[in-house]
Amino acid sequence: MVTAETALALPALVLVVGLMLWALLAVTAQLRCVDAARAAARSVARGDTFAQSVTAGLRLAPKGAHIRVERGGGLVRVNVEATVGPAVSGTGFLPTVGVSGDAVVADEPG
Repeated sequence: MVTAETALALPALVLVVGLMLWALLAVTAQLRCVDAARAAARSVARGDTFAQSVTAGLRLAPKGAHIRVERGGGLVRVNVEATVGPAVSGTGFLPTVGVSGDAVVADEPG
């Protein structure tokens, strides 16, 4: 009887752990997008070129992220978007998730 209960509980436990890891992956990617947006925005505000700023943001962003930089009205706005998920590992039963991060900083004079 114990063997039967273990045989039923083990797949459920594996599923729950897998879902928790998937959620952790999504949250980590979200935080990386926010960090990348902040780094790129600070870089533009300091006076670095857009290419240098995007490179700084891509170093922190999840793989395959897209960075959009806007400058105007004394502000620098940066948006970082990425799609993450377990699809690259070959497990197709969990969906991919789109995550993004935004940062707005005051443009430094000079």
